[in-house]
This record gives sequence, structure tokens and C-alpha cells, in this order.
Amino acid sequence: MKVVGANIYLIRVGSLHPVLLELMTDDAVAGVGEAAVAYGVGANSAAGMVRDLVETMVLGRDPFRIEELWTEMYDHSFWAKGGGSIVFAGISAVEQALWDIKGKALGVPVYELLGGRMRDEIRVYANGWSYQSHTPDDYARAVERPLREGYTAVKCYPLAVPNRNGGIRHVSRRSVDREFANLAFEKVRAVRRAAGPAVDIMIDLSGGLTTDETIRLCRRLEELDPLFVEEPADPSDLGALRKISEKISIPIALGERVYTRFGFRPIVESRAADILQPDIGNTGGIMETKKIAAMAETYNMRIQPHICASPVSTAAALQLDACVSNVMVQELYPYRPAEHFELVDRAPEQDVRQGIIPIRSEPGLGISLVQERVRPFLWAQCGV
Repeated sequence: MKVVGANIYLIRVGSLHPVLLELMTDDAVAGVGEAAVAYGVGANSAAGMVRDLVETMVLGRDPFRIEELWTEMYDHSFWAKGGGSIVFAGISAVEQALWDIKGKALGVPVYELLGGRMRDEIRVYANGWSYQSHTPDDYARAVERPLREGYTAVKCYPLAVPNRNGGIRHVSRRSVDREFANLAFEKVRAVRRAAGPAVDIMIDLSGGLTTDETIRLCRRLEELDPLFVEEPADPSDLGALRKISEKISIPIALGERVYTRFGFRPIVESRAADILQPDIGNTGGIMETKKIAAMAETYNMRIQPHICASPVSTAAALQLDACVSNVMVQELYPYRPAEHFELVDRAPEQDVRQGIIPIRSEPGLGISLVQERVRPFLWAQCGV
């Protein structure tokens, strides 16, 4: 079997811009992957990186030789050594698509190729429900929806404010005044009061504040018993992370902006975090995330796979969740526009019941692109 062509789609759905890859083979087996830069900026660059990797290193190659192709992309793209989100998002998209091809060709889900599943379902937490909330009362009303639908874990962004595109805007210039800090605390307290003591609340600070202000805010938040605080500092600033971890009792989570096992290594070795959040769509792919999880396990740490892109990323994350022992919970965005979930034939998000998502047994990633939905967003074609 050889890879003979590729379609790259630059999707526009609401405020998101998923970058999807479809690899084709000469045996008529197609695989799907995603470069998970569906928010922020960089989608056009990621699409270009996917095209460059496919055209220079993937076309004409055996899709079953996934580790060999990953190593070549890492070693011979030149920029992957110490590279960032665009390089590794491109590699991730290719790697996921190769696993999807291999699973579909062999008639097994990807997790069977990674050791077999050790769980049939995974608890998920709801994200995105608070994006249009301004006040503590807004937060209390907004969290009623995921609670009513059975979610036992939710994440919120008390330092963020809604933007005009339907997303959120994080803190600028690394500081807020005391009034806004007080408001952030009251938002989380409103969620805790509405949710009760049994629901897990996660707080994402997106590295928005200076170290001293982060410590001050987190110490106040301790009484609300959050499951973890995410990105209390820039994930590359190990000094700040260590200082914060020594001063607060809330577990620290990070990783969506860290790439490959090489990027996670200093974080793990310094014990600057408690929970790692690699994103399968931008840290290097499925196997790379599994290696990061194994590295975390040797340091008695857990992982919480980050996702914030299309259902393709969700499907890939579930393959990992099935076969990794130290996964604690899976992120999910259940409240995206309908068009977002219609990009694939059966979005995993539609399977959630009472905050639990089953892990399917269909071959490959368990999903396929719906051609009439993605065709208008075709950005480039490679090969035949």
C-alpha cells in the first residue's frame, strides 16, 4: 500500500478554523487527521505545513510505517527540532491520518494497535459553556446546562471575557486590577454554589497573570476546592511554575502549548506540574501523546488530553483514552454549532450520556469526513 494523494481542508465554522487532512492510498483506504490550531491564529500556516510534509515526505510511502515516517518528519523537516505549534500540528495531522489508514486497512480500531483498550468509556468534562458569561450570576445560570445534562465536571475561565466572535479573550499585559480579580473569584464561587460540592470544577488561567498575582488569586480559590488550575503561568517558565506549585495547594495542569516528549521532559523532571495536558493534534500525534503519558506515569503523574478542535481530534483522543492507564478525565466541547459536528459522519460528542462517553470499536479512528460538508473548504490537493 502507498500514499498517493491528500486533501487539505481549511474549515470555517463559527469562530473556529479546523485544519483537516485526508490521506488517500492506492488501495482506496483513506485516513483522516487534524492539525489542532482551530482557534487563535495560525490555521493557514498549519495547512501549509501539512502540505509541505505530505508532498516532501509522505507521498509514495508505505502508510503502515508510522514510526519511520514520524522520525523522518522530525529529523528532516529541520524546523521540528525545538519547533512549535505549526510544525507539530502538521506532523500530528499526518500521524493521525496514518493510524486511521492502518486501523481501517486491518479492520481494527487504533487502540488495538496500541496495546488494546483497558476501559470501555471515559468521564468527560464540559468546556465552552461559560463563553458568553460576564458576571457571577451569568456563570451560575450558564453552568445549569451541563449540570442538567449530567456532567460531573466543568471548566471555566474566570479571567476571560467574551469576544464578538463567540469565543473568549484572555488577559492582556499580564495584569488585572483588584476589582477584576475579585470578580474572577466571585465567578468561580458562583459556579461552586450552583454545582454543589460533588462536581469537579477546573479553572483555566491561560498564563494570564504575573506569578505573584497568580499565587494571590489561587490561594483565594483554594477554598472552592477546584480539581486543578490550568496554566497558572506560561508553560515554558519552569521557575514561575515551581514557585506557584510551592505556594498553593491546588494541583497544576498544563500542556496544550507544549510539544512532543522533548518539550514535556523538563516539566516532568522539575515536577512543576501535577497533570499533563498534551493535545494529540499539536504535540506530535497519537503515539507521541502515548509516550508522554508513559513518561508522566513514571513520575506518578496523570494526563488529561487536551482537545479544542473538530470531532476528528475528539475521535483521536478517545483512541488514546482507551489504552492509557493514567488518564484522569477527557476534555470536551459539547456546545459547538451543529455544523461543527456535521463535518464527520458520527461525531463522538453526540454519544455523551450523563458525562460519560463510550469508546467505540469501529476501525481506525471510528469516523470519516462527510464530503458534502468539507468539500467547500478544500484548501489544497496533493498527488493524484
